[in-house]
Parts: sequence; C-alpha cells; structure tokens
Amino acid sequence: MDLTLNDTQRGIRQMAAEFVDAEIVPHIQEWDRAESIDPDLIARLGELGFLGLTIDEEYGGTEVDMLSYALVCEELGRGDSSVRGVVSVSLGLVTKTIAAYGSPEQRQHWLPRLTSGEALGCFALTEPDSGSDAGSLRTRATRDGDDWVLNGEKIFITNGTWASVALVFARTSDDGGKGITAFLVPTDSPGFSATTIHGKLGLRGQATASLSFQDVRVPDSARLGELGKGLAIALSALAKGRISVAAGGVGVAQAALDAAVRYSTERTQFGVPIASKQLVQELLADSAVEVESARLLTWRAADMVDSGASSKEVTAPASMAKLSASETAVRVANNCLQVFGGYGFIDEYPLGKYLRDARVLTLYEGTSQIQKLIIGRSLTGIDAT
Repeated sequence: MDLTLNDTQRGIRQMAAEFVDAEIVPHIQEWDRAESIDPDLIARLGELGFLGLTIDEEYGGTEVDMLSYALVCEELGRGDSSVRGVVSVSLGLVTKTIAAYGSPEQRQHWLPRLTSGEALGCFALTEPDSGSDAGSLRTRATRDGDDWVLNGEKIFITNGTWASVALVFARTSDDGGKGITAFLVPTDSPGFSATTIHGKLGLRGQATASLSFQDVRVPDSARLGELGKGLAIALSALAKGRISVAAGGVGVAQAALDAAVRYSTERTQFGVPIASKQLVQELLADSAVEVESARLLTWRAADMVDSGASSKEVTAPASMAKLSASETAVRVANNCLQVFGGYGFIDEYPLGKYLRDARVLTLYEGTSQIQKLIIGRSLTGIDAT
C-alpha cells in the first residue's frame, strides 16, 4: 500500500490549505462567539468544488478519490471543525447517498444544487430517544395513496436550519430495523419545522437543530431506495462518512499542535523559550506521534475505499480511524492547551475552541464506545451485549 500523495492529491490539499488560511482561520473566534459561520462561505465551498468531491461531473461534482476528500476534510478541520461538519454532512452523508441510491430523477433534481452550494442537505436519523440504537427510531411514515405522511421528531441534526433537503429515516412498519425507509424531504414542506440548538459546548459555528414533522406529505417519488432498506442505507453512509470525521479530527489535532509549537518557541520563561524545556517537548512529541498515527489510519481507510472495498469491508477500518482520530484530537488539544498555560484558558487563543470542538467528535456518527463495539464484532464475529 503506497500512501504517497500524487500530484492531484497534493494540489487539492494545497488549495484547501490556502483557502482555510485565507478565509477561515482569521474568523474562527468571531464565528465561535457569534455561534454561526458566515453563510456566504457555503457558496465559496461550492465554487471550489468542495461540496461535490467524488461526485460525477455530470451533476456538477469533482471526480476525485476518497483520499482527496479526506485531505480536504483534514484541512477544513484544521481551520474550523464547524465548516468541516457542514461539508461532511451535506456531501458525505446526503449528496453521496443520493448519488448511490437515488433514482435518475432524484439525482438530476438534487445533486447539481447540492454540489454547487445552492442547497445543503441534512441527515435526519437521530431522535430524542434514539441515538446509538438507530433501529428503534419512532418517526413514522404512513402510506396515503401515492403519498407518504411523516410524523415525528429528530434532534442534533447538523445543517438542520440551513438545509434545503432532509434525508429522513422513518418507520414504515413495525419490523424493527427492517421497517425503516429513507425519504428526501424538502425543508419547505408544510408541517416541517427546524429549531436551532444553542448553548453547545463546541461546533458553535455550525447550525445544529431539532426537527419536527407534523403531517409532512411527500410523494412516493421522494422515497430513497427500497422500502424497508432505510437503516441499511443509513449505516452504509455512516460507515464511509466516519472517514471524513476522522480526517476532521486529525485536522483539529494538527491545528492544536501547530499552535503549541509556535507558542512554545515564542514564549520565554527563565530567560529561554519554553520549547527548550524537556516536559514541554514531551507534550509536543507525544502529540505529534498521535497525530501522525491517526492520520495514517484515516488514509488507510480512505485508500481501501479507493481500492474498491465494499462498505462492509470498510466499516471496521473506518471505525478504527474515527475512534483513533477523535480521541487523539481530545488528548492532543488538551496537551497543547497545557503548553499555553493560563493563556490557553481564554478565547484570545484558539486552544479552548479546539478542545471543545474535539470533544464532540467522540460522540456523533457513533460514539467511541459504539466504534469499539463495531471493531470488536469485526474481530470476533460476535455481537456484544
């Protein structure tokens, strides 16, 4: 396995890094305090092709490999994890799922709008009483002639108040996980409402919402994939989607390490830069090793996708990458905050934001505990209880 980047991958990585440094990094504290990124940034993400990575050009996409997508997510995570989240959800969970499972009409209607940034998508799976146990969701879709009528609630939905389309998973029968079906629901549908969730620990610049469906009516043509196959579609999307979360975690950890290295060489105590102190070097060295390890696990999972591995084959490696990178981001941000001392505790410096943003990576798209269950099951073939 050769993970040396080719010219295309290096070019995309450089373009993403330059975009992040020019248009994201200068604003991260402002957006964090305002609890919103600049909405105009969505159009820029579309112009640069970042909302269409891996999607066919006929739909306005940018036909690159999964590793290139991961490289962009890493750079966006290095800049602001909130921006990375917008891309990971709209592109990674919604656009790619429509491309994989949508009818020709669905692809033609939604993909050009999503890849251009004209529209965003949200992934409506989690419910107030259904998080890790997605198969127990209660939102229901009832057949009424040629239509479906949706009723229920969703929570912690990224892009929820910005999205033009919600990929909604709803129960169409009482047959457990086999009774769930996916629907593409326009967010301007009567009966659909979204409420912003404020007061988050991290990812403050990202629109996170609760969704309500009250007799929301959609035609059968809005159904995505086969009846009763919704949970399989969701799990497939999440399996590969965890690679982008892992890449974003690597980016957060890299940003924290870069900031700590700069600070430690500029800050003097006892007449010398604190970078000369052995215990500071230990914090930096441990962080650097963890960042590189998580990066390689992430690249390996992306390379498996590019090599033609199935969603099932990628599931455990993606979970390993997500587990490693998310937990690494927390530890590295915490270690690097320690390098800053008291200055790391105020938001004049970004270390506090990195730590807060890193913490949520261990929770969404499957908690660290769920990743361990997935990995354990892949090793033993036995479901844990």
